[in-house]
Amino acid sequence: MEVESTPLPKKMTTDSMAPPPPQSSRKKRGRNICLVVIAVILGLVLLMVILGLTVFKAKHPVTTVNSVALKDLNLDLNFAKLGVYLNLTLDVNLSIKNPNKVGFQYTNSSALLNYRGQVVGEAPIPASKISADQTATMNLTLTILADRLISNSKLYSDVISGTLPLSTFTRISGKVHILKIIKIHVVSYTTCDINIAVQKRSVTNQTCQYKTKL
Repeated sequence: MEVESTPLPKKMTTDSMAPPPPQSSRKKRGRNICLVVIAVILGLVLLMVILGLTVFKAKHPVTTVNSVALKDLNLDLNFAKLGVYLNLTLDVNLSIKNPNKVGFQYTNSSALLNYRGQVVGEAPIPASKISADQTATMNLTLTILADRLISNSKLYSDVISGTLPLSTFTRISGKVHILKIIKIHVVSYTTCDINIAVQKRSVTNQTCQYKTKL
């Protein structure tokens, strides 16, 4: 007669006998990880702010008119009608310096030629980018549009006196990208007052003023 054997109970291991980790421990670990991540993010933000206010602090571009030369001058006086037909062209050498540690990108602009507050000529300045700590040089040609001076009564007396007062105006507008995150808009203005000696056909005086705005 066979005796039915009763299976022996399995030996319980230490792992199976260990109680599960308390819920509070898991929450505490998750909280610590979250705090570490927040601290790292705040540290990176603080570092970027410090760099933005020191090394990468935005500086305005410097626009300088290096020279203004008279390229062409033709005029015809009408003594009977006290009128003048004037054709004048100026060569302007302009430089833009970017003092920033990052690139400066400016939009399309133009240089204006003024006669006694009236715009009489214009030259385009195409959009471009200037690398960090670099200076870009450009040559502009400004030509007086004769039809804009027909109605100006002071032109005849200025030509007769031998001195023609003109002024040039340029406005360079663009953005400086700091750490590819912060964009700062900067503008540079340049105004130059010049005198043209009609008989000598040359520029006799040049006074420039520079203004920048962040």
